[in-house]
Amino acid sequence: IYQDEDVAVVNKPQGMVVHPSAGHTSGTLVNALMYHIKDLSGINGVLRPGIVHRIDKDTSGLLMIAKNDEAHLALAQELKDKKSLRKYWAIVHGNLPNDRGVIEAPIGRSEKDRKKQAVTAKGKPAVTRFHVLERFGDYSLVELQLETGRTHQIRVHMAYIGHPVAGDEVYGPRKTLKGHGQFLHAKTLGFTHPRTGETMEFTADIPEIFKETLERLRK
Repeated sequence: IYQDEDVAVVNKPQGMVVHPSAGHTSGTLVNALMYHIKDLSGINGVLRPGIVHRIDKDTSGLLMIAKNDEAHLALAQELKDKKSLRKYWAIVHGNLPNDRGVIEAPIGRSEKDRKKQAVTAKGKPAVTRFHVLERFGDYSLVELQLETGRTHQIRVHMAYIGHPVAGDEVYGPRKTLKGHGQFLHAKTLGFTHPRTGETMEFTADIPEIFKETLERLRK
């Protein structure tokens, strides 16, 4: 949705893996980027060119891409310093007792299941802010702001407080809303441009299935 000589901002569809890995060698966002953008930063090696941060395969929405190493270092540092803006929309199970709140609970690899992340004393600090936008009784539409970027952070934190993301097969209940995986969308992305120092902010609309599901819940 945006591109200049230093950075690009892409709106990733649901179901697309960000970078190649053991089970996914093609059809990833990186494969698409390499086709469309001839110059990408090389800091994360040949499998992850330009990738400064990730979102899960079944999460849709905005990602910043670095087109050279200087931009990559600047964007990565800003993420580390918690200065980037990352807001998500999610449909979660249940009716949250508060309209706003902060979830502060360390996240690390689960000791019970190595494929999962969990809130654990040995984990790294993780902070998620939430704001309830709409309530539907059994479900709520929530805006979430990341202060840290741990793997599966929103999904783990929402499950931890008893309001897992709808459609999340890993951290949520079996009986849930039908979609293409979790109803989680990276809606707003803001960062300081590495060359100009300008504050940039982008927004991407929620996917069709997300819209249709909200309409159904409203009825």
